[in-house]
Amino acid sequence: MVRFAALSLFVACALAVPTSLSERSGVAYYNPAANGGSMLDVSGSLGEPLNVIISGLSSPSVLASTNALINYARAIGFSTECFGIHIGTPQTANLGDGQGQVNQLIELRQDYGSASLGTCLESVIGGNHFRAWQQSGSLAPSDAWFLAVSKEEPATQSHNIVPDGYDIGRDALVSGAVGTHSFGGVTYTTTAQNVTGLLSVGSAGINHGIALDGIVTVLTVTAS
Repeated sequence: MVRFAALSLFVACALAVPTSLSERSGVAYYNPAANGGSMLDVSGSLGEPLNVIISGLSSPSVLASTNALINYARAIGFSTECFGIHIGTPQTANLGDGQGQVNQLIELRQDYGSASLGTCLESVIGGNHFRAWQQSGSLAPSDAWFLAVSKEEPATQSHNIVPDGYDIGRDALVSGAVGTHSFGGVTYTTTAQNVTGLLSVGSAGINHGIALDGIVTVLTVTAS
């Protein structure tokens, strides 16, 4: 009886300790709206769609930090801003995880094939870019990355979003991510699934009055 009780206690303790970041919740993501959040970030009085989610069921090394996200982003054609210079007010988002409105953690830009200098070209001629937040608060601890992706005009057009730029930006990022890519000694394999019901169709409340098709793409990334 004593040995059985000890074994039961050992099993219970083993089950209680997560073996990876994603096992804290065991879900891909939580719908921010369930706890008062939104799938739109805040940009002035309007919002931009969080139209790509990197699943909380991805490899822990992808979810561990902003540096981990940057390395993955470099594998799929994005990098940090030109010489680390950011112009503009950070946007905020409430992911319904109990942290309220939080500033974007990072903004990354299309690198045109050069992780070191390519984003300087993007800053001039425009291209794809995204802002990122992580759903990590106690009310929704998925550790998923929520990305606001859009394609923007060149600097001569004040980096405004191109027509249909939210859906175009999402699709371009996903197209470049799906499959197997490597950077910094890490190989990433990415699969994608489109989800409806998180974002509304149309332009109500959307920055620049650009209509959305209502699709959010969920990426699951395996690192090796």
